[in-house]
Amino acid sequence: MSETGPFVPIRGLHHYAYRCRDCEETRAFYEDVLGLPLVHVIRADVVPSTGEHCPYVHVFFRMADGSHLAFFDLGDNVAAAPSPNTPSWVNHIALRVDSIDALREAKARLEAAGVEVLGITDHHIIESIYFFDPNGIRLELTVPTASAETTARHAQEAHAAVAAWTREKQARRAGVRTTTAAGAAEVSDWGAMDA
Repeated sequence: MSETGPFVPIRGLHHYAYRCRDCEETRAFYEDVLGLPLVHVIRADVVPSTGEHCPYVHVFFRMADGSHLAFFDLGDNVAAAPSPNTPSWVNHIALRVDSIDALREAKARLEAAGVEVLGITDHHIIESIYFFDPNGIRLELTVPTASAETTARHAQEAHAAVAAWTREKQARRAGVRTTTAAGAAEVSDWGAMDA
């Protein structure tokens, strides 16, 4: 890595934070529909990291592994605008469930609650459903289906897959015609894993 040694160990996700339009609307979705308990609320008028004045509430919902999804309500009833240069399926939060049966149950319960659900989508290494929260954030519930051997092989091939994609992208940007079949051969079955 670097001359000073490896980076400090990162133990896992503490929280992912995003803007919400309304903290009660968001609470109702994440707690009442998805079953994630509201466990912490911060109310402040000044942002600690920047010192700027911006009244807000910061709400945290705990997942089973102890990590959190968190949201900022800035008090103006405005949700974060989608990125104008990014398709709506790209930016999303993927959350793991325990089994295919749990995924099916989640899909049924979401649909019963009036949430539009896409899937179950078979990515060959995971199966997933997709839906949007009240703030327009795309969520994925997923269950791993690949064997330990396949998962280990993917880890071994990951750097080569990134290198192959980088070459393909550079060639395409330079106007050189490439074939995806050649790239696909270099990256094993990673092509099966899409959004």
